[in-house]
Amino acid sequence: MKAMVLHEVSKPLQREQWPVPQPAPAEILVRVVACGVCRTDLHVVDGELPDPLLPLIPGHEIIGRVEALGTDVTRWQVGDWVGIPWLGYTCGHCVYCQKGMENLCERALFTGYTRQGGYAEYTVVHQDYAFALPKNCRRPEMAPLLCAGLIGFRSYRMIRSSARRIGLYGFGAAAHILTQIAVSQGKEIYAFTRDGDQPGQRFARRMGASWAGGSSELPPVKLDAAILFAPVGALIPQALQAVDKGGQVICGGIHMSDIPSFPYRWLWEERSIQSVANLTREDGETFFQTIAHIPIHTEVSFYPLHQANHALADLKAGRIKGAAVLKME
Repeated sequence: MKAMVLHEVSKPLQREQWPVPQPAPAEILVRVVACGVCRTDLHVVDGELPDPLLPLIPGHEIIGRVEALGTDVTRWQVGDWVGIPWLGYTCGHCVYCQKGMENLCERALFTGYTRQGGYAEYTVVHQDYAFALPKNCRRPEMAPLLCAGLIGFRSYRMIRSSARRIGLYGFGAAAHILTQIAVSQGKEIYAFTRDGDQPGQRFARRMGASWAGGSSELPPVKLDAAILFAPVGALIPQALQAVDKGGQVICGGIHMSDIPSFPYRWLWEERSIQSVANLTREDGETFFQTIAHIPIHTEVSFYPLHQANHALADLKAGRIKGAAVLKME
């Protein structure tokens, strides 16, 4: 099979031929239809996340169809559409798994980081860590739902249900999906892009945002909550100033630059800061149930598999509005 492979961090991926993987007894073999290119992939390739499996096929926003079953598989049939997310395995026994916090599992494995991922024509996944895709998600452009959508949704669920005015800092793959969900539920979205990014702000308004401006601006109203998708620590103090008393600031990224010091008064009045780590399988099941009847539109730029390095470079440079997706030839 064709695959794009990382042999050394901070080096370009190599285009290679690998044997088609054989599923273990509890695994399914999936023919990849498309794989989203996530900012976390950048963190892995650039060496900002420690100790990746090497050589590594990155990618964890995978849509595909079941090609073969391991001998113990009972949940799937050949031909089923599945989505494969970042969370690839949990032990089920550690203190976090026992508390229902499998996203913090001490022995977790992650797709495209410590398990082989989806920048390839085939991949394998444990039968319990793939999601059944509703009919409206069985298209290549829906690949970003498997991380951008899921992490955005987990971040959104951390906000009190009474919150009405929500700020999103960094309007890319996650934010443009979440905006559509939130607006369908009667929320007002205030979008923050890089300063001066007029096309990005127009894009945010087109996706349903009530207001869009630069990340150094304050919104025209006080927010009930804000979610940070941009991996910029300096945005946390900025967001704290934008939220009202009791407001929540949710950090949706797996990696972020250092947070600068700020006056305590910006945090006072019961404002809070909360990080998001990975996802649970329950997040995914609820997410796909939620969007099954919402006409989600994903803004994507397609790249052939062999242009994965180009896609990563475009993402890093901020040249993509929405999400990048590798589409198998």
